[in-house]
Amino acid sequence: MRIALAQLNTVVGDLAGNRTLIEGAIADAKSAGAALVLVPELAITGYPPEDLLLKEHLFTAARAELEAIAAQTHGIVAVVGFPERAEDVYNSAAVLADGGVRAVYRKLRLPNYGVFDELRYFQAGTEPMVIEVDGVTVGLTICEDLWMPGAPATPEALAGARLLVNISASPFHAGKAAAREAMIAQRARDNLTAVAFCAQVGGQDELVFDGSSVVVDHHGLPIARAPQFTSALLVCDVDTDAAGAARLHDTRPRLAWRGGERAAVAHGGSFTTAAPDHALAPSTTRAQEGTIAERPPAVQEVYEALVLGTRDYLGKNGFRHAVLGLSGGVDSALVLLVAVDALGADRVSVAVMPSRYSSGGTQGDARTLAANLGVQCLDLPIHEPMESYEQLLGEVFAGRDPDLTEENLQARIRGNLLMALSNKFGWIVLTTGNKSEMSVGYSTLYGDSAGGFAVIKDVPKTLVYELVAWRRTRDGVDPLPDTIVSRPPSAELRPDQKDSDSLPPYDVLDPILLGYVEQDLGPDALIARGHDEAAVHQIVRLVDLAEYKRRQSPPGIKITPRAFGRDRRLPITSRWRG
Repeated sequence: MRIALAQLNTVVGDLAGNRTLIEGAIADAKSAGAALVLVPELAITGYPPEDLLLKEHLFTAARAELEAIAAQTHGIVAVVGFPERAEDVYNSAAVLADGGVRAVYRKLRLPNYGVFDELRYFQAGTEPMVIEVDGVTVGLTICEDLWMPGAPATPEALAGARLLVNISASPFHAGKAAAREAMIAQRARDNLTAVAFCAQVGGQDELVFDGSSVVVDHHGLPIARAPQFTSALLVCDVDTDAAGAARLHDTRPRLAWRGGERAAVAHGGSFTTAAPDHALAPSTTRAQEGTIAERPPAVQEVYEALVLGTRDYLGKNGFRHAVLGLSGGVDSALVLLVAVDALGADRVSVAVMPSRYSSGGTQGDARTLAANLGVQCLDLPIHEPMESYEQLLGEVFAGRDPDLTEENLQARIRGNLLMALSNKFGWIVLTTGNKSEMSVGYSTLYGDSAGGFAVIKDVPKTLVYELVAWRRTRDGVDPLPDTIVSRPPSAELRPDQKDSDSLPPYDVLDPILLGYVEQDLGPDALIARGHDEAAVHQIVRLVDLAEYKRRQSPPGIKITPRAFGRDRRLPITSRWRG
């Protein structure tokens, strides 16, 4: 069977625009001779639609778009994700053929962990479903349905499915694509079926969907794989007879059948397409029209996720231009590199805003980097505004020594200047704080945390250095002065200030944050892992106290398994420590 997987970058709420994308993919799949085309989970509304699913009229509009798409399916079968309003609300896959909606499969397994809230919106389906396309039995699944062994995949295989299809919206984090494909391969081996996994791609608020759609044979070996972080139509031939032959040599399905695993399976209908008869290649060979895209190294994968997430957040929300404060440090350098790669140099501006504590070295590095990348550089010194604040507050602060207050005032002046540029020109402000700083509250509320999008809010400081190192070698032309990376990190808000004055070194800090923030380990467990006891207690205290700051930070791109915001949700008012 020749199949096509439409890896689409949909926009939440843009039902007409999403319909256009889907219709284009169906037309391209027909031109490629595919008998079956897959479209991602909830593709008509985009994923995740969140509380748009509480609007009754959304379902009426989604159904109308689905019917319009169905009219384009003469000569091909399409499986399209949509929200279904029946006696309840379902995350469903419509089987479109012969110009109409011929069957509807309802997702059985609803995730309610991490970034997922599907139990808030959907009722779970009750029946697995198979359809027959040109004589081949195909089992239908939606995303989480395939994440665990058993139903619906196993009952569908026991009902004769030789191909399992999975339409998905699976958010990215570092390393997930490889782990997900390994899981898909295991399901193929478990059920002795080929598996086609069709994924969403693109940025949606804080989430990035990496795509990486893949087709594996019944051995779990890849037949075709789409590239990450880009829209694609993946076309390949699947030798479904090979799966049937394998079952003659393996008794496991028979044992499962006798053991009572065979559940009631709905039959969604039989369809004959007008697709041409293609000679099938062995299932372990490369796709005739698809390719097995190489998966990039881990650091490159994260960098490309940041670029896609930034491009789509700005583009889908109507921002044409971005601005950020460029300090001469490594964090703002990384954000600038990502912004230029996402938008182009002509759509990015930077502001260099030196105070009396800013060194000539950092200012020079900032201007050199801006010039090397070809972005507009605005010089906005803050000496005089700072003096005005000091005079204004002089009487109120009389008798008190300068402290953190004056440091934060500098950051807030810079935040005001950036927001003024945003208001005047319609630019979005990109903040430059990393996950390590956000974790321990090493930022100024309404200062360096003020902005519209936090590009690296989920990137630990040690990973910042890795990403910058990779980007410096990517094109053979290094835009960064060496001192941006080699200089000890500093906020430069007081004389001779260094991050290490307030925090443990980042190679000590980040592993403790990994255990406490992402793995929920307590202080005793962290100390038992060999971390310094004093450092553990200091960091745990700082993380807990900074919850109110993080709650007010702008959205940013999730790249770790547990990001602040959608993933890690803790009360601000809490007396639990550790």
